[in-house]
Amino acid sequence: MIISPKTRGFICTTAHPIGCAKNVEQQIDFVKAQGQFKGPKNVLVIGASTGYGLASRIAATFGAGAKTIGVSFEKASENGRTASAGWYNTAAFEQLAHREGYYAKSINGDAFSKAIKQQTIDLIRKDLGSIDLIIYSLASPRRVHPDTGNIYSSVLKPINQSFTSKSVDPLRKEIKEINIEPATTEEIADTLQVMGGEDWAMWIDSLAQENLLTEGVITMAYDYIGPVLTHPIYKNGTIGKAKDHLHQTAAALNETLKKYNGQALLSVNKAVVTQASAAIPVVPLYISLLYKIMKNKGSHEGCIEQIARLLKSKVYTGNSIALDDEGRIRMDDYEMQQDVQQKIVELWPLVTSENIEEITDIDGYCKEFYRLFGFDVEGVDYQAEVNPEVAIPSI
Repeated sequence: MIISPKTRGFICTTAHPIGCAKNVEQQIDFVKAQGQFKGPKNVLVIGASTGYGLASRIAATFGAGAKTIGVSFEKASENGRTASAGWYNTAAFEQLAHREGYYAKSINGDAFSKAIKQQTIDLIRKDLGSIDLIIYSLASPRRVHPDTGNIYSSVLKPINQSFTSKSVDPLRKEIKEINIEPATTEEIADTLQVMGGEDWAMWIDSLAQENLLTEGVITMAYDYIGPVLTHPIYKNGTIGKAKDHLHQTAAALNETLKKYNGQALLSVNKAVVTQASAAIPVVPLYISLLYKIMKNKGSHEGCIEQIARLLKSKVYTGNSIALDDEGRIRMDDYEMQQDVQQKIVELWPLVTSENIEEITDIDGYCKEFYRLFGFDVEGVDYQAEVNPEVAIPSI
């Protein structure tokens, strides 16, 4: 079949297997070009199929030669429909890793569930023995609690007061005003259940109970703070509350990991185009401005550039890890430079639907959005027939 992009809201409902594979290959090529580093040996990535999670798996494997197990929840192709982009990404990653002799296996299912945790534990015990790096990069809109069966859904809302701001419909390149009412107490609590640190702690506790953690083990989750203009909807909103809980969880996990001389870390990463960030009001317009400024400055990074730098230059250096006053790694250092943020403040009120292509990198944003799903990738013939059924070797 010929596969074309079909969008609904902030997601693409189709994905292109060849384009996704090409994306993965390009990320691998980038990591290889940076050279090998002495890093982790046995890695578990929870949320491994897209964005920062996928980049973590690629950087660990092709940068440090690590064996990896990736956990994700993706859809295979069925009834003539394409698989999800994450499915195609995982298939391509495994195929390319195996081609070069690297161990790579994947588990597809609900990472919040006890069954998937147990399946992962069994595979680690059978194949790896123990784990020295656990990346927690789960981005899910809902969670079925493994103990109670309660279903929680997250929301992206401000707290205590409504929020009005300029935003953009990126695919139509239309500036519009949005107004979001504040979250209820229940919505705040539900978002914390989905996006907070409880499940991260459950994973680490489960691995510890099964004696699967290596001496010196590191576990890391990803965070975002962003500029003041996004704080009402992000840092000070429902998602910010969940990230605060993630921070508290890291502190608690550091106590758990003391007996392993291990460490729980939060990495505050840069704003990038991901399936998750595309859903957050205001953020696509902010990213479009940010990309233009950082590309002009020569400091722009996507997911793979961020994570390759994180692992090689921040975490696995042989020295103590540099942390900010709140104990976090700051990978948003280039984004939050004063001149970059000042330029955004100056340009923000000037952007209109008429001048958005001139003032921002909205075209770059759209290209990155489509690339998430394997479209608009150089060297791919999108008029060619392609089989949507692609197997993940280990599944």
